[in-house]
Amino acid sequence: MFVAPDPGRARLRNSSRAVIGVALAVLAAELCGLSLVASITGGLAALLALFTVTDATVRAQRITTALLPAAGFPVLALATTLHGVPLARDAAFVAVVFAGVYARRWGARGHALGIFAFMNFFITQFLHARPGQLPELYAAVGLALLSAGAVRFVLWPIEKRTPPPAAPPAPPGTGLARPTTRQAFQATAACAVALSVGQVLSEDRWYWAVGTAWWIFVNTASRGETLVRGFRRVLGTVIGIGAGLLIAIPLHGAPAPTAALVAVCVFAIFYTAAVSYSWMMLAVTVMAGLLYGLLGVLDPGLLVLRLEETAVGAVCAALAVVLVLPVTTHATNDLWIRRALRCVRTCTAEAAARLAGSPVADPAPHAAELELCLGRVRLSLAPLVHPLSPYRGRKARARRVLALLDECAVEVRGLVSVAADPDASHDARLAAACWRVEAAVEALLPPDAEAEAERGSADRQTAAAGPGRPAAEPALAHLHGLERLLAQLDGPLRSPSRSPLVGA
Repeated sequence: MFVAPDPGRARLRNSSRAVIGVALAVLAAELCGLSLVASITGGLAALLALFTVTDATVRAQRITTALLPAAGFPVLALATTLHGVPLARDAAFVAVVFAGVYARRWGARGHALGIFAFMNFFITQFLHARPGQLPELYAAVGLALLSAGAVRFVLWPIEKRTPPPAAPPAPPGTGLARPTTRQAFQATAACAVALSVGQVLSEDRWYWAVGTAWWIFVNTASRGETLVRGFRRVLGTVIGIGAGLLIAIPLHGAPAPTAALVAVCVFAIFYTAAVSYSWMMLAVTVMAGLLYGLLGVLDPGLLVLRLEETAVGAVCAALAVVLVLPVTTHATNDLWIRRALRCVRTCTAEAAARLAGSPVADPAPHAAELELCLGRVRLSLAPLVHPLSPYRGRKARARRVLALLDECAVEVRGLVSVAADPDASHDARLAAACWRVEAAVEALLPPDAEAEAERGSADRQTAAAGPGRPAAEPALAHLHGLERLLAQLDGPLRSPSRSPLVGA
């Protein structure tokens, strides 16, 4: 958390903006005379709006933010109406879990709407909201979304100057072959069991087990990723409970210091989310303790119960990814390493075509896609490089693969910058070097339907070779660097004596 790079201070600015947005939402609710429960609901709604809306363009972010009430308001009404009917409430909650995860098939917008719907059900359980409170809850959420939108799109429009990163293309598949569909069934099974076991531990606070199971499935795609995320959630909760005993309980719900510490927790949630899930969960757990203090129900036993429910949710999620339509870590590694290498191949071909004078060739989008794919590679390989991983050989190979792919990305960025230079031009050596890079990728990964579909853009690089020119030397250096790195990747990717990291 303290040494991770923050280019352009993006995390710092995002975290600061989140504090302002949540504070404005709570202030608006208080000025309108809404109850404490409504104010807390509004603050959490603003936090979710700022945290979960991650569309690739500002326009798309505005649309998603405007659609949040369509996902949240019906769920609020359902959850409050069924509060006194446990069986119907539980069935509705499980249905919301399935719909919320299944919605991820529609990308970032479906992901955000699904989380917002789930959390509105969760919040009503957290606050024990009743049907009579529904009008003011609607008002609080509406004010919160207006406040979050005003801060995000008017007062501090960070994304206008720094476009948000796009999400990598979703893995292909239909029906149960689609990863999001399989995960919907996994999450539903995990949450259903967590709900049942959680209610055995506590008839009032069972929802923490469901919330744990739900959030463990967010931004994961394989069995290994889910297990690592579950471990990190439990670890962060344990540390957070210790911090809550030292911080939240002595305050006894005092409004001013509690509000200040909640603001610190909001900042920490946003600042640490990208680099440490355990640190983020520490902040979430401390914030939950502070909110319980405001509601006047905080005691050490409640924090211990929070840990127990978290452990139940983590175990249920672990069992679900192993027993229900499992997606192996190996399969996910295979998918994303292949995509990253194909991005290298396509970007190389586009850069060579650009240097050959093609007016339509553009390697920049493929370089951007490579960065996104590498992010997914890091996530999918996280279980193998985790300090507690018992597979030392595979851990070393996974780290080697990550290092070499990162170096490939550096060479690709250099090649793209050379291709963008109007003074750079083509010579015969560029075409030959480009073909060697393509051959190296194809040697690592035998061609399939997806690779064949990409061949069209590669074939645009022409053999219109001319005399050698000094301007081509930087491009050749990057191409030769890619050749060297791809040759070095052959060993860790395809070791005959060990389990492969990626299928051959």
